[in-house]
Amino acid sequence: QVQLVESGGGSVQAGGSLRLSCAASAYIYSKYQYCMAWFRQAPGKEREGVAAIWTETDTTYYSDSVKGRFTVSQDSAKNTLFLEMNSLRPDDTYMYYCAARLGMADSWCYPRANLYTSWGQGTQVTVSS
Repeated sequence: QVQLVESGGGSVQAGGSLRLSCAASAYIYSKYQYCMAWFRQAPGKEREGVAAIWTETDTTYYSDSVKGRFTVSQDSAKNTLFLEMNSLRPDDTYMYYCAARLGMADSWCYPRANLYTSWGQGTQVTVSS
């Protein structure tokens, strides 16, 4: 129903940077109020929230593990969500997913996986020591 296409994953050394992109259906930014978020998941573990942003005011949320290192942003004109990842560490190695949900207020956007209804296919990020 909602199309989300991710790109930008790859392998980097510790201390390096990557920028993930998520191209979203145009109506997310043009027609409805939405929350956009990034999650990550390792094999055998629960999916965890990384960062989120509201399409209306740019209000953002970050997990404690990435706060100060990762930055979520969006370009509404291009219908694109970004995650800039700096100072990467080996424990940032996960499959990263873009997600979306309807959001009538910025408080709806807190990145809890069971609240989000649309998901991208995932992009692998691997950080070597």
